[in-house]
Amino acid sequence: MTRKPTVAVLFGGRSSEHGVSCVTAGGVLGAIDRDRYDVVAVGITREGRWTRASTDPSDWRIVDGIMPSVTDEGPTILPPRQVGDPEWRSDDGASVVPIGAIDAVFPLLHGPYGEDGTIQGALELVDVRYVGSGVLASAVGMDKQFMKAAFVDAGLPVAPGIVLQPGQSVASRMPELEALGLPVFVKPARAGSSMGISKVTSWDQLRAAVADAVKHDPKVLIEAGIVGREIETAVLATAGDVRTSPQGEIVTGGDHAFYDFEAKYLDESHVQLLCPTLLDDLVAGQVADYARRAFLAVGAEGLARVDCFVAADGTVTVNEINTMPGFTTTSMYPRMWAAAGIAYPELVEALIQEALARPLGLR
Repeated sequence: MTRKPTVAVLFGGRSSEHGVSCVTAGGVLGAIDRDRYDVVAVGITREGRWTRASTDPSDWRIVDGIMPSVTDEGPTILPPRQVGDPEWRSDDGASVVPIGAIDAVFPLLHGPYGEDGTIQGALELVDVRYVGSGVLASAVGMDKQFMKAAFVDAGLPVAPGIVLQPGQSVASRMPELEALGLPVFVKPARAGSSMGISKVTSWDQLRAAVADAVKHDPKVLIEAGIVGREIETAVLATAGDVRTSPQGEIVTGGDHAFYDFEAKYLDESHVQLLCPTLLDDLVAGQVADYARRAFLAVGAEGLARVDCFVAADGTVTVNEINTMPGFTTTSMYPRMWAAAGIAYPELVEALIQEALARPLGLR
């Protein structure tokens, strides 16, 4: 009897997006076909310990506005020791026992120490297949400075901005910043889920906004505000075919000046996620083209979400790419594919199959 492939769902992590990663894991754990795959849940604590975690999706829900978290209770999970030794192991402090080979990892880590190429590099070192982009694409997609450089090189329009390198003062770049005009958006250069992002409408707000961003990343991007509709596109690449979904549009209300962390995960009543959008066909085609080109510009694999702004005159500006987008059942990425007729479990299946078919080594 042929054994079922084993898939490890890897989540949590050291970044400020730990809770988001756990919620995403709950969605994927609920969608994996347990008749086709054996499933192992590996949670990474906020301190970086890999631990055996629950495979029950209900353990990874938001409860009363509180994000779930990986606790330091289970045995430590140890990845393979070297190439050619596929065994993963469990260490409970008294003994180390094998738990078998993992055929593919679904790394649902958001932000630094996971989405930025670090976990991908760790898996590459021991020849473990995984879902999503490789080391370089993940790193470029995480760092907005180099992401924008890749987009510009591919001929894609981006918002003008200034990067404050670690330790660089706001005062040293003030003439350039003032040339951007107001409003500006202040962002950690290497974070996601709108963590640490502030909209600045007066220059006297700038230093506080930078201080908030630095809590998440010592490198900060200050970007000219773009007036326009926030449009997202899901990209799916399987068997060499790069497809784009119908676009989705985010409309925020209440006290949210933009689509911030609270709006994304904790205050859905003041957010409308429209899919498909009511974009003009010509503009929709350009957004889809830009999304595909952005995906290829960073060398992404498997999946990504590309976010754009569309101005009233139809001008499209590429904002960013997320190489491991939010993947909860209510996130925009799966919702956009649902609008194309691909249900959440089918999407998970397609990504696992793409990972299992991926060659090992350089590709």
